Amino acid sequence: MLRISNKKLASYIDHTLLKKEAKEEDIEKLCKEAIEYGFKTVCLYPIHIPIAKKLLKGKKTIPIAVIDFPKGRSLILKKVKETEDAIKKGAMEIDMVIDYMALKNKDYKKVFNGIKAVVETAKPKIVKVILEISELTDNEKIIACALAKAAGAKFVKTSTGFSKSGATIKDVKLMKEIVGKDVLVKASGGIRTKKDALEMINAGASRIGASSSVKIVGGKDKYKKEY
Repeated sequence: MLRISNKKLASYIDHTLLKKEAKEEDIEKLCKEAIEYGFKTVCLYPIHIPIAKKLLKGKKTIPIAVIDFPKGRSLILKKVKETEDAIKKGAMEIDMVIDYMALKNKDYKKVFNGIKAVVETAKPKIVKVILEISELTDNEKIIACALAKAAGAKFVKTSTGFSKSGATIKDVKLMKEIVGKDVLVKASGGIRTKKDALEMINAGASRIGASSSVKIVGGKDKYKKEY
C-alpha cells in the first residue's frame, strides 16, 4: 500500500461538515482544524460559505460548496442559481449531486444537461460530480462517469455520505478506469481512518472527503472545549 506522511495525506482531504444543524461555532472549528492540519478544503453547504471565506482568507485551505445536496433532483435552473449563489458567497470549488433517478430512468440527456449547466456556470472553478454509487448498478456507474467526463467535470465523486453506503475500493478503481487521466476521482463516504484513506488513494482517488479528517491524520480534537 502507498505510504505517505500525515502532512501529505492532509493535502488530499476535503474536511467536511454537512450537518443541517451546524452552527457558526462548528464552522469556525472546522476551519481552524483545516488551517492547522493543512487540509485541502473545507466542504460545506452554500449557506456556510461566507463564514469559511472570512476565516480562511489568506490561507491555503479553500471553501467548497455542495450543490443540490443530497438528492440531486432539482430543476437545472435551480442548480444553476444555487451554483451562482455559492460562488458569489466565496465557494472556490463545487460538489454537485447527479440526478441519479434520471440516470436510472435512462434520461441521459437530462443528466448530462444538469452537469453541463453547473460546469459552465462555475467556470473556471472545479466541479465534482457526486454519483451516489450505492444507488447505481455497475453499468449505471460507467454511464454516469462517461456523462460527467463528457460534460466537462474535473472530478467524479463516489457518494454524499447520506445514502446506504459510501466509497469502496472496487468503485474507485472502476470510476478511475472509466474517466482515465483527464478526470480525477474523489472518494467520500465512510472514510474514517488513515488506512481507509490510503486504500482509496492507492485505488486511484486524488481527493478524499471526510468528516473524520483530524483522526485520519493522527490529530486531536483540541478545539472541542472551546465550544
